[in-house]
Amino acid sequence: MVRSTRLFALFVLALAALATPSASQAQVAVGVSIRIGPPALPVYPQPICPGPGYIWTPGYWAYGPAGYYWVPGTWVLAPAVGLLWTPGYWGWAGDVYMWHAGYWGPHVGFYGGINYGFGYTGAGFVGGAWHGGVYSYNTAVTNVNTTVIHNTYNTTVINNNTTVNRVSYNGGTGGSTAQPTAAEQAAAREQHTPPTALQTQHEHAASSNRAMLASENRGQPSIAGTSKPGVFAGSGVVAAHGASVHAEANRPTNANGTNHTPTHSNRPPYANATRANASPAAAKTSSTEPNQPQHGSNHPPANPAHPNEAHPNNPHQNSNHPAPHPNEGHPGRLGR
Repeated sequence: MVRSTRLFALFVLALAALATPSASQAQVAVGVSIRIGPPALPVYPQPICPGPGYIWTPGYWAYGPAGYYWVPGTWVLAPAVGLLWTPGYWGWAGDVYMWHAGYWGPHVGFYGGINYGFGYTGAGFVGGAWHGGVYSYNTAVTNVNTTVIHNTYNTTVINNNTTVNRVSYNGGTGGSTAQPTAAEQAAAREQHTPPTALQTQHEHAASSNRAMLASENRGQPSIAGTSKPGVFAGSGVVAAHGASVHAEANRPTNANGTNHTPTHSNRPPYANATRANASPAAAKTSSTEPNQPQHGSNHPPANPAHPNEAHPNNPHQNSNHPAPHPNEGHPGRLGR
């Protein structure tokens, strides 16, 4: 009897030991959680696209042992034809901020209503689209040299809001109040592809560079964007600017790779263009319903919303929320 009891006890302990790694892995899968929100998004120009097929993945604040650090925005080759990038975002979960990792999928899903710029207006994506098996670029909001890349179109992105909004998190004090739409919820249920190996290496390289720490760069990293993942030096690297610099710093370049001449002095960051040429009417997308524009889909809308554009029916606009100062904790919230 005693022997049977001991064997039963050992069996229970073994089950507990097996359950512990599973719980740990589940916790890691949910993501990092902290009590202090990330700094405001830095203002920076988009590096020129290095070649056909590259898709822009915006920069973001990640969290490590030394605190928040900047992962530069970069151009990445899609892992498969028809896939688009849904950026990750920080979201308030009642008492902590949790990171929701980005992913590749056939449609762009919810990313917290964060205005990352360059086509990521807080809802959906207007920076490019798959036309059949070829990725095309909206030159109104992306930095593409059209003498090298010929798969382009131009859809006007109009801004009517002069309020600068660089908030980098959803919920909590001062965060975006956006909630996922039905289309974004549907996109979340689609089959997803995780970040590529180069994207993972890119984030790791940023984590090991002290200049990327918010405590070091005060929210203005010297490497804010790169032409290719993991390449932190050379002509394809751009630095962040102070929030007081001219808003036209985030405009794309023209077909020859040179900066546009500013025409408006009150445009906020990520107000990228006001050109009026429409995208090709005959363009086809990889959607199963190519003639039906979808929120967050890979079909360029005829009149996409501009970053920071205030619209009475758009739940993703949160221009009235002030962006936090880099490394500034929220009132009443204690850090780890």
